[in-house]
Amino acid sequence: MVTSLRIPRLVIAAPSSGSGKTTVATGLMAAFSERGLAVSPHKAGPDYIDPGYHALATGRPGRNLDAFMCGPELVAPLFAHGAAGCDLALVEGVMGLYDGAAGRGELASTAQVAKLLRAPVVLVVDASSQSRSVAALVHGFASFDPQVRLGGVILNKVGSDRHEAMLREALEEAGMPVLGVLRRAPQVAAPSRHLGLVPVAERRSDAVSSVSALADQVRAGCDLEALMALARTAPALECEPWSAQGALVPRYGDDGPQALDARGAGPRPVIAVAGGPAFTFSYAEHAELLAAAGAEVVTFDPLRDEALPDGTTGLVIGGGFPEVYAPELAANAPLREAVAAFAAAGGPVAAECAGLLYLARSLDGKPMCGVLDADARMSERLTLGYREAVAVSDSALAVAGTRLRGHEFHRTVIEPGAGSAPAWGFTHPERRVEGFVRQGVHASYLHTHWAAEPSVALRFARSAARAR
Repeated sequence: MVTSLRIPRLVIAAPSSGSGKTTVATGLMAAFSERGLAVSPHKAGPDYIDPGYHALATGRPGRNLDAFMCGPELVAPLFAHGAAGCDLALVEGVMGLYDGAAGRGELASTAQVAKLLRAPVVLVVDASSQSRSVAALVHGFASFDPQVRLGGVILNKVGSDRHEAMLREALEEAGMPVLGVLRRAPQVAAPSRHLGLVPVAERRSDAVSSVSALADQVRAGCDLEALMALARTAPALECEPWSAQGALVPRYGDDGPQALDARGAGPRPVIAVAGGPAFTFSYAEHAELLAAAGAEVVTFDPLRDEALPDGTTGLVIGGGFPEVYAPELAANAPLREAVAAFAAAGGPVAAECAGLLYLARSLDGKPMCGVLDADARMSERLTLGYREAVAVSDSALAVAGTRLRGHEFHRTVIEPGAGSAPAWGFTHPERRVEGFVRQGVHASYLHTHWAAEPSVALRFARSAARAR
């Protein structure tokens, strides 16, 4: 049912990557949360890491809004799902404001997300190497697309009072409100890896301190009242909020949510989802879809747990940085053996990226689960980008021919790159097959968002029910 969602909201964008979007967005989320507001955190694009910091700042799941992977039509419904009942929603952008999927115009850009959400934009500008030129820069971003409403700027990395005065004067001439000024503060910087921050789960105590320091910095340097007033100017958003149950029933009728329990005796199938510091990448909607499809979702930590959760009939191993923990994962031989035995018995396994590496024979020379006849290692080359894919082989996750859009992000290689029954065939931007389907195992580098194609969650839950 279409509803009118009236929630104050802002999109935090920047002219380019590295300007300080995550610093400002996370700091704002924490600062407003500390005021007692229920803040809904969102991230444009496929990134898994920033939402971890957002969740730490707000106490709510960080949710992604990706117009490429899920389609523009799902951006507002997914936003409404996450923001329901909140006092304020903050969306951190991706890359520069107008940067999106390569060669696809505005698709998956922060600007497109802002327009789909009818949300005002706050531009975070790295002012460290400019003064009056900042006005020309901001004017260009404000006028490039008249449908994008730029409501103000936050100046980052400002060097001195004099520097601030020059910047303010220039922006006043341009008629652009300055909503905040942040000085250089290396003490709150978070360590990075590849093209993003180190995940929260790998540095929990330090991350808590960093988020607290960000809140202090933003509270001191930003006009929170003016930002909230701008957020309140967002008009009502007319859409039907996404729900896991709603995503299944209209498409699959009687094969929707209660189908699994209705068709079989006994308890719900138990689907174990890898977590902990080595496996931090997961979209919240995946677990919600599995639960709506009748499964009990249980988390386990491959670094510490020596056995799969009791009654496991399905296994999901998502993304992360297992290469950082290869010795520790190798040392947990009981769990590696349990995973191998589960797969050998035909149990359904869905593995993405880090999960693919964990199922290999070895990772950087350290023994892994040995489910796949392949070996993985770190490389110098970063593989990064959106992909269009079609399922090549029938599996516990997808019927051959199923089309999905996904994202690759890894600095590892696995040899061979595909099995005799590949998981996916990429159709854009390059043509190749990738991944492995073997008995109940579906393993691939490709990250996917199941909200785009809920049938994969339902199929996997059913596979787990049959394994029960």
